[in-house]
Amino acid sequence: MNFFQSFERQTTRVALALSMIFLVIAASLAMWQVTTRFLLGQPSTWSEVITRSAMIWAIFMGVAGTYRHGSMIAMEIIQRSLPRRLGLGLFLIANLLSATFFAILFWQGWGMTERVAAQKLAALEVSIAWVYAALPVGSVFAMIAIAGCIARAWASRDAAAAVIPLEKPLESAGDGL
Repeated sequence: MNFFQSFERQTTRVALALSMIFLVIAASLAMWQVTTRFLLGQPSTWSEVITRSAMIWAIFMGVAGTYRHGSMIAMEIIQRSLPRRLGLGLFLIANLLSATFFAILFWQGWGMTERVAAQKLAALEVSIAWVYAALPVGSVFAMIAIAGCIARAWASRDAAAAVIPLEKPLESAGDGL
């Protein structure tokens, strides 16, 4: 169990780091696009495409961290109003359904990535499959994070223990990122 928790922590850390990198790329290129369009009068054709692609990757990479930190849409009010065991059951069912959703997204995203591999991004000579690959890659990271939440909740028999709050300082969080 400790090995899996460590693995989940590291994969989520990688996913969040990638999400931040893609977000910085998207913001920087969006500023470049605005600068070239309105200040120089010569809009950059390639920066808009990369900005959009980086945003897609940032979102799908960020999903794992949102699960780990309990920031996804949840039924917390209902879950906390129920007796502890029923609340845990609701938490587990909701997370199993989420894992099922990401498994389907992985499968469909993989197929779409394969189907568009021959197509090129507009204004670039790069396969559009690199953008579509965010779906299966992000889904894998999300499923690992969901499995970590389920494992923490099951081990403690408490759904509240499944998430690692963001409020904890990094040095003292222990299991936090």
